[in-house]
Amino acid sequence: MEFVEFFRRLENLGMTDALLPFLLIFTVIFAVLQKSNILGEGKRNFNVIVSTVISLMVVIPHVTGSYPANRDVIDIMNGALPQISIVVVAILMALLLIGILGGEAKWMGGSLSGVIALIAFAVVVYVFGAEAGWWANYPRDWRWWGSDTSSVVLIILVFAIVIWYITREPSDADKAGAFSNAFSKLGDMFKK
Repeated sequence: MEFVEFFRRLENLGMTDALLPFLLIFTVIFAVLQKSNILGEGKRNFNVIVSTVISLMVVIPHVTGSYPANRDVIDIMNGALPQISIVVVAILMALLLIGILGGEAKWMGGSLSGVIALIAFAVVVYVFGAEAGWWANYPRDWRWWGSDTSSVVLIILVFAIVIWYITREPSDADKAGAFSNAFSKLGDMFKK
């Protein structure tokens, strides 16, 4: 019970309203700036300052209540990220099942990976858009579509992908040792 109280105390101190969003935004922006070298090669100190300023510009208006109604970036993030994490876990579980069955997830050039990437992108856009209220003005009668329906559709998609992978006709290269590849990769994992 003390562990639960610890998290409640962190929540009361503003962990999900200030600290975690700041760290997430800072990390993403800093990683993009470091990778892209927009501010120049080896300008780590500038990247830190720009990332800090942008992160504070997003978090401070949330803490002070300056955002207009239904336009608070932190509220949108706090509402959308748990749903996105379900999508990420579902994709990871599908890839784990594919890996257990001896397949490979070829992200560059594989048709299955492209479909998964497009579906994941569409789900991310939909979830963030729904959380931001972008779809509220569209005339539709989707009252039947709720979180339970989303979960069922996601589960069906994951199982459909797994069933497709299991029942597809393997190529000659795949036939030449899917099980031996799985065991050799398992052995390589323990060697590292």
